[in-house]
Amino acid sequence: MDMYFKFGFAEIAHELFDEMTVRDVVSWNTLVSGYSLSGDVEMARGVFDMMVEKSLVTWSAMITGYVRSGNVDAARELFDKMPERNVISWNAMIAGYAQNEKYADAIDLFWQMLRVSGFGPNDVTFVNVLSACAHLGALDLGKWIDQYIKKSGMELNLFLGNALADMFAKCGCLAEAQQVFDEMQERDVITWTIIISGLATHGRAKESFDHFYDMLECGIKPNEITFMGILSACTHAGLVDEGLKFFNQIDKVYGISPTIEHYGCVVDLLSRAGRLNEAEDLINSMPMKPNVIVWGALLGGCRIYKDVDRGERVVEHILKLDSGHSGSYVYLANVYASMGRLNAAASCRLRMRENGVAKTPGYSWIEHGHTVHEFFMGDRSHPQTEQIYSMISELESRMKLAGYRPNTGLVVHSVDEEEKEDVLSTHSEKLAIAFGLINTRDGTTIRVMKNLRVCTDCHEATKVISKIVNREIIVRDRSRFHHFKDGQCSCNDYW
Repeated sequence: MDMYFKFGFAEIAHELFDEMTVRDVVSWNTLVSGYSLSGDVEMARGVFDMMVEKSLVTWSAMITGYVRSGNVDAARELFDKMPERNVISWNAMIAGYAQNEKYADAIDLFWQMLRVSGFGPNDVTFVNVLSACAHLGALDLGKWIDQYIKKSGMELNLFLGNALADMFAKCGCLAEAQQVFDEMQERDVITWTIIISGLATHGRAKESFDHFYDMLECGIKPNEITFMGILSACTHAGLVDEGLKFFNQIDKVYGISPTIEHYGCVVDLLSRAGRLNEAEDLINSMPMKPNVIVWGALLGGCRIYKDVDRGERVVEHILKLDSGHSGSYVYLANVYASMGRLNAAASCRLRMRENGVAKTPGYSWIEHGHTVHEFFMGDRSHPQTEQIYSMISELESRMKLAGYRPNTGLVVHSVDEEEKEDVLSTHSEKLAIAFGLINTRDGTTIRVMKNLRVCTDCHEATKVISKIVNREIIVRDRSRFHHFKDGQCSCNDYW
C-alpha cells in the first residue's frame, strides 16, 4: 500500500486495503498517511473518522495532512482533541504553523509545549521554532534556544545548525551566525548560502564573495539560491559590473539555468544604479515572460531617478498582469502629486477605490520580553501608547535641534505642513523605535523589523535618532538591514 501511494497510485492502494482480510491500526494508518501525503485530505479524513482504534501516528498523520493543505485551523482543532500527545504531535503542529507563515502561533504553541506537555523539545522542535524566530526577528527566544542547545549537550547537527545560523543572520546578528557556521562539523550548500545571503542583506558584499569562493574551494557547488544571495550582495553594494559577471556565470560556468528570480535581481541591480535602459532591455530579452516582481524592480528605479515617462509605461505592464497591484497606483499618485498634478493624483486614488484596490499597510514590529509588539502608522492600540507618543514628541524636539527637517514632500495628501509632519512622525518604525527606547536600558541595541521598504524620511530620522540617543538601531526592511549608529547608516544611503 505504502509503495502504491508513493508512486501516485492511491486507488490501487485503497483496493489492496479493501482486499485485506485482516487489518490492524498500521494498515489504517498507512491509508490515512497515504492520502494525507498525496494531498487528498478529504479521503484521509474519511478513513480517519471510520477508524475505531486510533494511535498517536494516526492523529499526527491527519494533522500533517491538514497542515500540508494549508488548513491549519482544522489541524489545530484536531490537535486540541487528541486524547494524548507525544513530542511528534507537538512538532507536527508547531511545524504546521511555521510552514504556513503563522509564526507567532508557532512560538505560542512552543511555550505551551514547555509548560504543559511534560516533553522536552528535540532538534525537530527547534528547527521549526527557529524558523519562526527568523521571520519575526524574535532574537531573545532564538538566543534562549541557542543556550538550551549548549547546556543540554544537544548535537548541533546539519539541520539544527542551519536553522540557528539562519535565525541569527535574519535577526541582524552576523557575528553569532558566523560563530554557529564555524562550529558546525558538517556543512552543505544551504549552510554556505545562509551565511552568503546574510552578509548580502547587511551590505557586506566583499565578505559575501569571500565565502562564495571559500565554498567553491571546499568542493561545494552553488545552487540557484546561492546566486540569489550573491546577486543581492551586488545590488545592495551597487556593484553592477560584478553582478553582471556573476549573472553570466550562472549558466556558462555552473550549468544552472537562470530563473525569473535571477533576472529580477539583475533588473533591480541595474535599476538602483540608474541604468534604466539596460534594465528595460534585459526585461525585453528575457527567455520567459516577466512577472510583476521584475517590472516592479524597474519601477523602483523609475521612482528613485524620477523617470516619469518610463514609470507610466512600466505601470501599464504591471496592471495588465495584476490589476490589483496597489504599488503601481500609489506610485502614479505620488508622482502626479509631486508634479503638482493634484487632480490626476486624486483620480488615480479614486481608481484604486473603484477597483477595490487596497494599499498594503506598512507595519513594524519589535521583540521585548519574548513578546513581539506590532505597530501600524498612527497606531494608538498599544497599552503604552501615551508613553510612546510622549517619547515621539521628545525625540522630534531634539531632532530638530540637531538639524533634522521632516521630508513633508513624501506626504501627498492636501493638508498643511504641520499635519504632514504629524503623519511622518507616526510612521510605524518610529513608533517601534520609541517603544524600544522606553523599554530598554541605555546603550541597548534596538532591533526593528518592517514589512515594506523604509521611507527616506524615516531613514534620515533614524540616523539622527541614533546619534542623539547614542544607540545602535538596526532596522530590517523588505530588502535589507540598516545599521544606524552615530548618525550614519551602513547602507551609505544606497538602498
